[in-house]
Amino acid sequence: MLRGQWCAIGIAAILAASASRGASPSLAAYATVDVAPVDTWAYFADITLTVGEFLRHGDTYTATYRADVFPFFFYNEHGKLKIKVADKALRELAAGKPIDFKGYALSDKGRERPVDGRVTPADAATGDIRVRLIYSSQIVFTFNTTYRLPAIAPAPAAPKRDQAQ
Repeated sequence: MLRGQWCAIGIAAILAASASRGASPSLAAYATVDVAPVDTWAYFADITLTVGEFLRHGDTYTATYRADVFPFFFYNEHGKLKIKVADKALRELAAGKPIDFKGYALSDKGRERPVDGRVTPADAATGDIRVRLIYSSQIVFTFNTTYRLPAIAPAPAAPKRDQAQ
């Protein structure tokens, strides 16, 4: 069940990746998406999900994920997240409207789990993502995180340190 939670978190991150590579110029800012790491607690374990940068190819966003479970390291998992987001949905997101998505998480061990969710923009460059990972017919995990479009809102520069003279 913990592996399912990790995938769900990863999927949430991917969902946040509502970017569009190769789309019309107005959607160029959606080509890559950064998703914030997520920590959660489940069944006496801390789960940290880290997702790589989401890249859009066609209408699919793809990213890698890594889920670390402490203290149960044997539940650690990594794999790929894939989410479909059509150009029409990205245009709605650019207009400030929430969009829904569907996709799946594929673990390194070959387990595929459906995911779905909702992306809600806060402004032109950031917003919230809610992802549901369907682990089994009776177990569904829901994760909430944030996303950032680096083309619109680059990461803040590290503060400069004064040098002794």
